[in-house]
Amino acid sequence: MPSPRNNNQTTTNTLLGAAFLMATSAVGPGFLTQTTVFTQQLLANFGFVILLSILLDLGAQLNIWRIIAVTEKRAQDIANDLFFGLGYVLSALIVIGGFAFNIGNVAGAGLGIEVMSGIDVKIGAALSALIAIGLFLLPEAGKAMDNFAKWLGLLMLLLIAYVVISANPPVGEALVRTVLPQQFDPIATITLVGGTVGGYITFAGGHRLLEAGIKGADALPLVNRSATTGILVTSFIRYFLFLATLGVVAAGLTLNKDNPPASVFQLAAGETGYRLFGVLMWSAAITSVIGSAYTSVSFLRTFHSSLEKNHRYLTIGFISISTILFLWIGKPVQILVFVGTLNGFILPIALAVMLIAARNKRLVGAYQHPIWLQMAGWLVVLMMSGMAFYTLTK
Repeated sequence: MPSPRNNNQTTTNTLLGAAFLMATSAVGPGFLTQTTVFTQQLLANFGFVILLSILLDLGAQLNIWRIIAVTEKRAQDIANDLFFGLGYVLSALIVIGGFAFNIGNVAGAGLGIEVMSGIDVKIGAALSALIAIGLFLLPEAGKAMDNFAKWLGLLMLLLIAYVVISANPPVGEALVRTVLPQQFDPIATITLVGGTVGGYITFAGGHRLLEAGIKGADALPLVNRSATTGILVTSFIRYFLFLATLGVVAAGLTLNKDNPPASVFQLAAGETGYRLFGVLMWSAAITSVIGSAYTSVSFLRTFHSSLEKNHRYLTIGFISISTILFLWIGKPVQILVFVGTLNGFILPIALAVMLIAARNKRLVGAYQHPIWLQMAGWLVVLMMSGMAFYTLTK
């Protein structure tokens, strides 16, 4: 019989695995590009956009993860239980967004290998896809995915921290403008929130915890801890990259518009920094490939017993088709930012469905969803809807 200590260690590993799966799903090639581009535009004021996005991210993720845990159902089944057919619509939105993102993720993995070793981008993309497919073929794919996301997530934090030190950014100004900005950009905000908890991303860890058996009202403290950890990891990576970019721009250096994040690393730390960027890009991309494939398929597998039985092959097919499309059409540069914005439009719809479900006794039983969380959730829905409308008019 397993000892309590072993059980506690397993639970901790699962919580961290779910948190890092969500975080590394968010930190993909689009994430890196968006952060550097918006820092160029807003300079130190971008710190406020990051701070606001963190608050919105927490409001969205805590609501969604808790409701998944309490109902003990995946998001699409919750939506279908509310109104039959709604789950299929939600799944279609999530899967289409996840699939489009995954083409960019595969491209980013190929680019990372090219920067590290000089191997052609398309060969690197194909090799990366094979690594991701191999992970899902392992007997305990869930645990392997948790560990893979966790260790590469920590590596990304260390790499960006090194470049921050090398870039010597104006930290004082950045901290002041993080709370007292002189300029605000709602399009940057909706893109950041969409890229962090939009689309499939916010469901990644929630579905992973459910699959690992961490569910029910009694598990909510654990769910809160995992959800918050995921947002904090993502936010640290985002803020460090913002500081590194700010340091380079403040020094009067010009970023390469074809690959802004690579420029940051190269200008801050020379050729070594450029090679390290390759490691960062590959780590960010390969973990996003895995997170996108896992979560997108998790929105399909409950619709039929054969889908549940063959979900591994569905996941492998998802990765394979994404890779083939990339090899066919080449690197989809503009798709990355566009889909980040698209995910920002999906978020208010998905979150509104979850919040309505939280008040449905047939789904949650005696559970009382905290009023403050409901208010925070609806505030996120209203703000994201408003900024989405503003973005459309622009």
